Amino acid sequence: MFFSIQSGSRSQMIDITPKIQETIDAVGITDGMVMVFSPHTTAAVTINENADPSVPVDIETILDRMIPWKADYRHMEGNSAAHAKSSLVGASELVAIENGQLILGTWQSVFFCEFDGPRKRKVQLSFFP
Repeated sequence: MFFSIQSGSRSQMIDITPKIQETIDAVGITDGMVMVFSPHTTAAVTINENADPSVPVDIETILDRMIPWKADYRHMEGNSAAHAKSSLVGASELVAIENGQLILGTWQSVFFCEFDGPRKRKVQLSFFP
């Protein structure tokens, strides 16, 4: 099962927690696990703080410093940095579901990390009992 998401900039961390919870509610899952997966080589999924909006911005800044957009890359499409960031952050997260609710820490959210936007993307959800 998947849902679509539209990014609005080259790099962006988008809170997809409400969309995941909406899907859990629609499917009627009460207990188990959900794997949240990005089937894109220039995007990722992560869990981090969402209480302070500067945290996702700081993460993007740190990644840009670690993996600059312009460097001596060989990949001809011009998005090598996006591929490296995707590999570093990771393509998926596994989250517990109890009593129909995602189990996340007080300040945590699940983010779709766009590294080569803006684009329309898909997020795959797989449920396990």
